[in-house]
Amino acid sequence: MESISLPKPYVDAVELCAAHIGESVTFRGTVHRVRDMSDFAFVIVRVDRGLIQCLLKADLDGITKSDIRDGMVVEVSGTVHEEPRAENGFEVELSAVSVLAKPYDKMPVPLGKKYMGINLDTNLEYRPVTLRHPRMKAIFRIQGALCDGFAEYMMSQGFVHMNSPKIVAAGAEGGANIFKLDYFGQKAYLAQSPQFYKQYLAGVFGRVFEIGGVYRAERHSTSRHLNEYIGLDFEMAYIDSMKDVMEMETGMLKYVMDYIREHCKPELELLKADIPTIDTIPSITFKDAKQIMLDKFGHKSKNRFDLNPDEEQMLCDYAKNELGSEFIFVTHFPSAKRPFYAKDDPSDPSLALSFDLLFRGLEITTGGQRINDYQEQVDKLNARDMDVSLFESFLLLHKYGMPPHGGLGIGLERLTMQLLGLKNIREAAYFPRDMSRLIP
Repeated sequence: MESISLPKPYVDAVELCAAHIGESVTFRGTVHRVRDMSDFAFVIVRVDRGLIQCLLKADLDGITKSDIRDGMVVEVSGTVHEEPRAENGFEVELSAVSVLAKPYDKMPVPLGKKYMGINLDTNLEYRPVTLRHPRMKAIFRIQGALCDGFAEYMMSQGFVHMNSPKIVAAGAEGGANIFKLDYFGQKAYLAQSPQFYKQYLAGVFGRVFEIGGVYRAERHSTSRHLNEYIGLDFEMAYIDSMKDVMEMETGMLKYVMDYIREHCKPELELLKADIPTIDTIPSITFKDAKQIMLDKFGHKSKNRFDLNPDEEQMLCDYAKNELGSEFIFVTHFPSAKRPFYAKDDPSDPSLALSFDLLFRGLEITTGGQRINDYQEQVDKLNARDMDVSLFESFLLLHKYGMPPHGGLGIGLERLTMQLLGLKNIREAAYFPRDMSRLIP
């Protein structure tokens, strides 16, 4: 009987080489580019994390420098030497090259260049290939670290990692912006949000978080919208006010930014990313925000219920220049345009205990306190002419006792885009889904 051993431990090839100057190493990777220097060749090998410059001085076991092409998957052996001019301060003088796989066509994009120099449509069309470029890999290593840091902080604060269904019987946000599907003859939808399930499970565990897909059938074709995105969500019970939720997000973001700085140093350096330092995050009310824009920018807003994109930018400029923060909370939005589960301010029921968080000119978070009282939730559904019978399942949450609670949702791709200074949210999605894109 054949026995199966434990998997080999992961080895960072760059760290391996850096730790064995003057010694022989073996590692695997993909030929990133070849620089023919007549008597020898530089073979730049792309490994899991970074590039390693290799020196090929002579033919090796029938392999010549003319045999090596971009895109070949290889296993190489050689001696590591210090070389200050190389990317990581060393190079590997090759003693053996074994070809594990080879490309059967010319690369459709110039992966070997520092910048591919292609437009976004071409980038997305060849996404399985373009994602191999070091700059593309760096974006998504940082995005992965965002998720890791978020999860680590949430668990440190007593939150339970949950997973909600993505096929649902009703939309959490209501309206027409919801994908419909046939579920064995029944009407069903793709989840606009894990909102109901977060609230259910906050009643079970007290604190829950999720990292998962969100689906919006919005007919937008802008640089800031996707029809499928990843949400970083959390919900917490036994709160005193929505301020508790805002403070939790502030602590989480501070932790996540520090986490990225610690775990993504090579990627941050490659992208020249500016990661903000967070101490506290200022907060203003929606009403005051409108007045500030009038006083500081001479802007009289025509939108009585929300913030337009240009207004989000103005408020972030104000926060940075006047308050020294790249983030700003805007609270107490008009209740009429906030979800039916948002709790109204007892001192002014026309306002919801709801907030947005803006970062570098863009809204990245919506959150707030939820209604926890059964009759209050029924009354609000009736006031909005919503059929209460369609929400019997949701109302189980309130009918049998639910503590005061609140939470929020963060768009991962938006946060990534703003953090790294990307021009289009599609650059921050592995395989973006918009009105015109369903493949790859």
